Parts: sequence; structure tokens; C-alpha cells
Amino acid sequence: MYSDKSNLILIGMPGCGKSTIGKRAARIMKMDFIDVDKLIEEKEGMTISDIFLRGEDYFREVETSVISDLSLVKNSVISTGGGVIKRDVNMKILKGIGMIVFVNRSVEDILTDIDTESRPLLNNRLEALLRLYNERIVLYKRYSDIELMNNKSFDEVLSQVISSYKG
Repeated sequence: MYSDKSNLILIGMPGCGKSTIGKRAARIMKMDFIDVDKLIEEKEGMTISDIFLRGEDYFREVETSVISDLSLVKNSVISTGGGVIKRDVNMKILKGIGMIVFVNRSVEDILTDIDTESRPLLNNRLEALLRLYNERIVLYKRYSDIELMNNKSFDEVLSQVISSYKG
């Protein structure tokens, strides 16, 4: 584990498994679990979809504010929103407080699992997901310390995430 980075930070596409993996990893490692999207919803008093009605730029401002508030957090598994990588400032803050794991997953697998109705940037399903993936993949790879494919059983992926962090 990085001695100066006590947090495990999960980045990746919507539906790649960040929150599910993060909750279980936190429980196993006896760490707190923080879901950035939930913090954003609490701060704004509305759903992510409703916040997006004010525009993506507005959402990204709120997201950056919430990420800034995490700069003193320790001993936590942090699940970020899929677009957190769109702002360099977010990633500088997160790099400073933890080890960043990119949970990569095929677009086809994501589509079989997620409710695209509740995800504002995925309303056109396959086309939207492919567009997002292609526009973000370089950023996920650039900012991550480790990339793990979520293409095995849940327990295998969870084990990989935990051993990468402890490794």
C-alpha cells in the first residue's frame, strides 16, 4: 500500500462496477466507502439526472467541489462518477490522496447490467456508451495507477482490486 495514499479510488465508465466493487472492498478492508455521486446528490438535494438538467458544466462544477472536499479523507474506498476524469483538477486532487484503479469493462457487458434511463449521458444506449468510452478511455488510462478488467467473476475482480491496493 502507498504509505502517503491511504485511499483506494475507483474510476471507470458508468456501469463498470465501481460502486459494487467499492462497497465490498471497503467492508473487507475495514475502510469507509464514499460514493461521489451520492455526495453530489446530497449536496444538491436532487438526483444526478436532475442536476444534469442544469447542464453538464454545472454538474462538473459541483463534482469538482465535492472532490475538493475529499482532500482530507483517509482510509476510504472512493467510487467516482464516470466523468470525473474530464477535469484535470479532479484527478490531481484524487492522485494526491490515493491509489487510482481504473475498472475497465467492455461496453457490451456494461449494457447488459445498467439502467440507462437513470444515467443522463447514456440515453441513446449503445451509441452513447461507445462514444463516451472512446472519448474517455485515454483519460482513464492516463490517470490510473492500475487498470483492471472487470471480465471475470465478481469475487475474482474484487480480489484483484484488493490485492492491487495492498500490493
